[in-house]
Amino acid sequence: MVEEIKIQNLTITKAYMTYLFPFSFLEKERVKFIENIENHQFNFFKLDNNKLQDLYYGKGIKVSHKELDQYFLPYIEDKLFPFSTNERGFLRYSKEIRDSYVYEVNGNKLDFIINSIDIILCPYGIGLITIRTEMDKQQVSLTNVLDFMSHFRVLEAKIEEEKGGKIIHENGTYNSTSELILDYLCHNLKPFIIRNKKLEGYYGSLPYFEDERMFASAFFIADENQTITNDQLFRMGQLDGRDSTGQDFISANNLKYIERYIEKRLYDRWAPSTYIITSEHTQTTISMKRNHELENEISHFMGIHYYNLWLHYYYKIMLLKLSFEHSEVSWSKDKEYVEELIEQISKFDSRYYFKHVSVRMEGKELTNILKETFSINTLFEEVKNTVDDLNQAQEKQRDKRQNMLLFMLTVFTVISGIYGMNLIIEDWKGKTDWSKVSGYSFFEWISLLTALIGISLSILLLAWEGIKGIRNIYRKRKRNSFK
Repeated sequence: MVEEIKIQNLTITKAYMTYLFPFSFLEKERVKFIENIENHQFNFFKLDNNKLQDLYYGKGIKVSHKELDQYFLPYIEDKLFPFSTNERGFLRYSKEIRDSYVYEVNGNKLDFIINSIDIILCPYGIGLITIRTEMDKQQVSLTNVLDFMSHFRVLEAKIEEEKGGKIIHENGTYNSTSELILDYLCHNLKPFIIRNKKLEGYYGSLPYFEDERMFASAFFIADENQTITNDQLFRMGQLDGRDSTGQDFISANNLKYIERYIEKRLYDRWAPSTYIITSEHTQTTISMKRNHELENEISHFMGIHYYNLWLHYYYKIMLLKLSFEHSEVSWSKDKEYVEELIEQISKFDSRYYFKHVSVRMEGKELTNILKETFSINTLFEEVKNTVDDLNQAQEKQRDKRQNMLLFMLTVFTVISGIYGMNLIIEDWKGKTDWSKVSGYSFFEWISLLTALIGISLSILLLAWEGIKGIRNIYRKRKRNSFK
């Protein structure tokens, strides 16, 4: 007999939540995009600017730039923390907000603060918007926080259980999170976001992404003298808040299933006081330590863990992007595009995809959990196989073209050999009299046709190579590529 789950209450004294909003933009407009961001009071994030250490993360929270610099391996530091916008890598722009909002959902009014926003311009035309929020009402329950997270991360509510939420601010009311972000907080981004006319809504920007919800991460501080149970950890991983009737909700009834789920996703190095659970929807830290004992843990959540999370989230999106573009290839029309795709995959692999990002044991263990949760290793193997398939297909097509060219050259060589390498007709010396062509003998007609076809083919081959070169230059300028 399957044992049913009883939902346990948990009081949350403070909750920090971060949401990752992915989008796609044109690389050829990167310079204009950067100018636009800077004109809207977003500041370029640099490790040597220590004034930024306590600016974006909430009252009393400081992220050590020295620790950020030491946490990641040297070959990835220069990509994550470039010194200027001209360098290759991930460009982070941040803006302090510190604004209060109310989220109304399921009959509840939940107060929250937006502390800051990041805009991260990643290689290959992928961008990430980070929304840092905070709930500091001590009467907040785990159910309310999870209900807020599950609704706030939905960009456009489409199914019934997601509808009904609205965000209230002194400047107006917003009926969806995407409306809040794209019409108010980051309205300047809208002209730069790529939209696919064949697909509805915002996620036409990323047709290869599988979910129309933001990825959420959270740090919960629970009231002391409580016990963290498996049902609570499962709900954190699934973001199970309230059902349509307003009751506490859990999306599983089988205790053994929940135990298997947690065992696969839980990081319990600091148990029983602190746990981290990672799922396809969220990475959540829950701790029962006192506030003053959590300064380092919260700093890590806002700093090193934040970078580790969004970097692997980017890996997932980028690998899905490459797989999607492979599926869109038209072999009969896109020979140059196939070559560009092979080049793009190879550059991503060599420049940006790193199996190890940190020298610390904690970093390595969390990285392994993220890779398994996001199926990054599987996706990467698929992309590597894609490169092999594309190379084999290109080689076959190249062999066909070479065989055809060799056949044509062989025909002309044979004909020339028959004539002793001499196709000159006496009438061609000096000024050619074309009126005599009608009187040519059979072999003279062969000589004439061979010469004309050979000259024509040579001109066509030269013209084709020239046109192809110009078209490749135009395609590279037009296409959304990153060098």
